[in-house]
Amino acid sequence: MSSSPVSDQAAVPVRALRPGAVLAVTCLALATVVSAMASLSVALPDIARETHANQTQLSWIIDAYSLIFASFLLFAATLGDRFGRRRALLGGLGLFAGVSLAATFTSEPSTLIVLRTVLGIAAAFVMPATLSTITSTFPRAQQARAVSTWAAVAGASAALGLLASGALLEVWSWRSVFWLNAVMAGVAFIGTYIFVPESAQPDKQRVDITGAALTVAGLGVLVYSVIEAPEHGWGSTRTLTGIAVGLAVLVAFIIWELKHPHPLLDPRLFRHKPFAAGSISTTLQFFAFFGFIFVTMQYLQLVRGDSALIAAVSVLPMSAAMIPSARLAPRLVARRGARGPWTVGLVLVTAGLLVLAQLDADSSYWLVVAGLLPLGAGMGLATTPATAAITDSLPPRLQNVGSAVNDLSRELGGALGIAVLGSLLNAQYRDKIDVQGLPAPVAEAARSSLAAANHVGAATSNPALIEEARDAFASGMHLALISGAGAAVLAAVAVTLLLRRAGKTGTVAEQTPDSDTNHQLTPSAR
Repeated sequence: MSSSPVSDQAAVPVRALRPGAVLAVTCLALATVVSAMASLSVALPDIARETHANQTQLSWIIDAYSLIFASFLLFAATLGDRFGRRRALLGGLGLFAGVSLAATFTSEPSTLIVLRTVLGIAAAFVMPATLSTITSTFPRAQQARAVSTWAAVAGASAALGLLASGALLEVWSWRSVFWLNAVMAGVAFIGTYIFVPESAQPDKQRVDITGAALTVAGLGVLVYSVIEAPEHGWGSTRTLTGIAVGLAVLVAFIIWELKHPHPLLDPRLFRHKPFAAGSISTTLQFFAFFGFIFVTMQYLQLVRGDSALIAAVSVLPMSAAMIPSARLAPRLVARRGARGPWTVGLVLVTAGLLVLAQLDADSSYWLVVAGLLPLGAGMGLATTPATAAITDSLPPRLQNVGSAVNDLSRELGGALGIAVLGSLLNAQYRDKIDVQGLPAPVAEAARSSLAAANHVGAATSNPALIEEARDAFASGMHLALISGAGAAVLAAVAVTLLLRRAGKTGTVAEQTPDSDTNHQLTPSAR
């Protein structure tokens, strides 16, 4: 993103004529793209039956969206900042609605994977534009409350998307999930056209195409390698080479951005401690959160035997705790400062995951609730100050960069969480399940997944195998959720250390001399 000084006119925030309508529309657009990340998970059994997709294809139907979403976020945010955030919303929502509609007419898994990839590109234009529209159109006094609403919607949309999809699947096929996406995107498109004002930084400098390409390539290779790791093994040459190449490209991106006069994202921004704390915390929070969603939805349906709707309803206590805590967070931050509520939120996330890690095949649903409530409350408390730390650190001309970094942290954390925690779950499951005495094809099918073990056990009238597989899955879930709790602990430590001596700091712009050397932070910011 270009970061040179802009005109005084461009620096003046645009004021929305109807702020309430702008907030409602941007939150609907946000909910549309966030819910799409998780809502299709409950429809996978239906998709497998109708399209005859294998397990690898089913994984990519879910993961293609997250991979492309994360990889294109910075580039899409840059284009939105340059050519207009309202235009980015309209283009992204229009594409999202059209592709979702096209997905309702396909029956080929490969086509569905391609369409989910395009949906990821559309979402990359929508998500950063929602937050940057709020921060660039709302008066400063109203921004904290608006951002807290945005954070609550961002956190709750995954669970609410699961609920809506589960309800639709009770009466319709998996295509209903895409119909829901199309309708939500269509309504958000109309609302954007009517209510959202244009905001942009239309300077004449060129977009950093090389930086954008390095971002897409580096994140794409890295996330692809991590997602594929459960299939090929974490220690395989293919996985390790892919991760090494992805990291090398990202290092090249950092070097390029440090030397470029108008960088896509200046790495020096991360010298600003609140900005760095928000980015690290958001990545680790959503590493744990989306990994939890991936693991727990399988537990509810395959171990407890719940239907898609019952499984979705079962996680509602998390949303019930998350939304009010997100609304409460700005007041707590105003009274106590950011570090206290933020750290308490991360500790609650850790506690919730540790409780959920105790679940087994015979656990009561009340144990599930006992873990969901602190998890939801903690996510609400931690997400709001983390988001505000990122956006408040940047001046109006860089709000789309802040939004993109926030969204990139969420999506990258989520994609890695699903891949890493899913890999730990699968490895532990395969290690713990006892298939001795079974024919080789049956044993291999049972070791491949809990769903396959349930099918084999039912087909061969072997309830002992089903019980063995469920216990093995619970063991794998324990390891995965403990690891997610560890990520939340790391986030709490990072926030505590980075904000230990932070008082009321200004934005990067306020701490930066107005010179041709962009974002060179002053010693106090370092």
